[in-house]
Amino acid sequence: MPPDALTPDRILEATEEVLRRYGPAKATVVDVARALGVSHGSVYRHFPSKAALREAVTARWLERSEVALAQVAAGAGPAPERLAAWLESLFEAKRHKAGDDPELFATYMVLVGEHSQVVERHVTTLVGQLTEVIEDGVARGEFAAGGPAAEPARAARAAWDATNRFHDPAYAADWASDGIRPAFEAIRALVLTGLGASA
Repeated sequence: MPPDALTPDRILEATEEVLRRYGPAKATVVDVARALGVSHGSVYRHFPSKAALREAVTARWLERSEVALAQVAAGAGPAPERLAAWLESLFEAKRHKAGDDPELFATYMVLVGEHSQVVERHVTTLVGQLTEVIEDGVARGEFAAGGPAAEPARAARAAWDATNRFHDPAYAADWASDGIRPAFEAIRALVLTGLGASA
């Protein structure tokens, strides 16, 4: 592969495949380089260490959710509907990641544990999206300005915490259970009602 054809994105794609194949304990930068047909030095020119590469893979994985959810948050329609759709999208994205590719999901759980700052930035971004939806709903009179929604950032964090069971990977084993859907819908309705919206 010509050196100019080796991009960070190609390296990260290859790293995902290597992690899926070998797991986080056994995957090495040499394995990634071999998958790309380059020397490991070429990989290190883009990512100075194995830790930096693993952190970048983790950030990329989390950013995919951020982009999709940002589109839901910024969509058309009343804020309560967008908030409900945002919570639904987050829950479904997490369920699909855990169910469709369990090996890679398990790998990412290890990586997430290694890179708490990446996770903190991710949570801050998502709570920020919720805050914007709630602020918009208050401005449009769709959430009660005198209740919890009067402090949108605090309300957004409360909504995040209240729905934790449906997006925190620690609860992934529950996401395939028969009762998870009604439980999610009940909590989502409670959040919307608490903000002064019609559930």
